[in-house]
Amino acid sequence: MSRVSEVDDPLAPTALIVDNNQMTMMRLKQIFKQREFNVIECIDGDKAVDEYIRHEPELVMISLDIPTLDGHVAALEMREHGGDCRIVFLAPRRLSQTAEDATHSAGAVAWLEKPITDTALEEKWQTILGDIPEAPGLEDLDELHPMKDEDVIEVSIELDGAPMLNLPPLPFPAIDLPPPISDAEEVVLMLPINPVAAKKKKKRSKLWWLPIITISVLIGWQAYASYMYTVYT
Repeated sequence: MSRVSEVDDPLAPTALIVDNNQMTMMRLKQIFKQREFNVIECIDGDKAVDEYIRHEPELVMISLDIPTLDGHVAALEMREHGGDCRIVFLAPRRLSQTAEDATHSAGAVAWLEKPITDTALEEKWQTILGDIPEAPGLEDLDELHPMKDEDVIEVSIELDGAPMLNLPPLPFPAIDLPPPISDAEEVVLMLPINPVAAKKKKKRSKLWWLPIITISVLIGWQAYASYMYTVYT
């Protein structure tokens, strides 16, 4: 997120203010509007580098503790881009040593302690307008802010002029497969049962004894009849 506030003078210098603290942002905006600066407001380091390249401001007021890129790395990337910009770091007292080291590394003209006041800025104003020192930290920029392999996307140009991105293949979705069946495991097929056949089989199993009883009764009756005939004759 960024916002540009312009003054009436078309030749007025531009100040890029980078801080995610709203009170600091409002205070610095008021100070530089009074000094007839166009003001660009930004709250993170990555966006600040983009705004620096787009507007090429004469002055950058950047806090060390900001999101995405910290102020030191963002300032180094600005210096690597080039230009005669004067960079001023903003830091609380607890980061004073870090601010001094970053000022030397990025070739900043000064650093100011938070909270910022107009008096503190006025005391260092002549230093801010002085010569811009070298930035020895540019040699270590790759170590401070290394580019990962996944950040690089190769682009190839086809014959018809349309760009083609060499993107990695999409991962296949995971599919839960059943475990393989070993040779020792027995496979049992569950076949449907015919209820009619089962009923018939069950009925035959209950009446198998009926013929046997009938034959036994006939044999017993024949024996009884023979006995009675012998007795009465």
